[in-house]
Amino acid sequence: MVGKAPGFETVTSADVARLAGVSRATVSFVLNNTQGHRVSAPTCDRVLAAARQLGYVPHAAARSLRAGKSNLVLMPASVSAAGRLVSDWVDALHSALDRRGYVTVLHAGRFDDPVDAARAWAELRPMAVLALDGDRYTAQAAEVLNRAGVRGQLAFASRPVPGMYTVSFDHRDVGAVAAEHLIAQGRTRIGVIMPHERGLTAFAQPRLVGAQRVAARNVATVTPVELAYSHAAAMDLAKRWKSLGLDAVFAYNDEYAALLMHALRRQGVSVPDDVAVVGADDLVMAQSQDPPLSTVRLELPSAERIAEILVELVENGSAAPSPRVEARLVHRRSS
Repeated sequence: MVGKAPGFETVTSADVARLAGVSRATVSFVLNNTQGHRVSAPTCDRVLAAARQLGYVPHAAARSLRAGKSNLVLMPASVSAAGRLVSDWVDALHSALDRRGYVTVLHAGRFDDPVDAARAWAELRPMAVLALDGDRYTAQAAEVLNRAGVRGQLAFASRPVPGMYTVSFDHRDVGAVAAEHLIAQGRTRIGVIMPHERGLTAFAQPRLVGAQRVAARNVATVTPVELAYSHAAAMDLAKRWKSLGLDAVFAYNDEYAALLMHALRRQGVSVPDDVAVVGADDLVMAQSQDPPLSTVRLELPSAERIAEILVELVENGSAAPSPRVEARLVHRRSS
């Protein structure tokens, strides 16, 4: 017979109640910060001290079941690969939602079918889902989430997603702004970096399309150039750069741009004389590059505003429109 490992008994709220000398209901009121139930400060202190002493952690799923609703906001894990700008924004969103009593979780599953993705998310019964790569999702996926009781559905997408609150964000604009700038600088043979890293295709492919559309309206060409985010891969690309015949590159984001610029410089390729370089995100590091990096700045709605929208969707079923994400060129010496 398989038994529990010695010394690892599960701590329950009943154990906390016994140690604190209070009822289990009082423990629940204190640890769940239940509104409408007044518990004296000394009693709260005793309960919290007992919970710390025993190492008790409330059961989130059970709490959600009792309350009849979840406090989870689910985000597909693709956001973790989207770059430092978005990662910092997501961190700020976590904090904004935490202040409102919600917990943000990243879902690591990878799904080719958006309905399969929605079913997997629905199993966790989140109160809201926020998708940064919203162009992948469909009305059918939104309906699966809706039937599972997910009241807040928010997508950053280039088109309205039926059943989801949509924040307009077209990654094609990022590539288009970069290409327009490079062509205005007299460059006609533009490379567009396509990252190897998993999860970035959903962002990189439309940026390539945006650049291609601009080039098609001008006397210019666009060439996709694959690159893994590593020193070795950048050096290998820099060694054969001259054979590519490119006079400019949109490097997907500032991190890839900085990696490539360093490698090009070591191979004697001058920026911007031989090749003009543009990144994206306008990170702090962009200004400290040699030469300072031109970049496409993304003007995102504030994390506080998106947190407010999610709460409004959950509580009211609707929310006021949000400003679209704008892409703007910041011109520095790399181009």
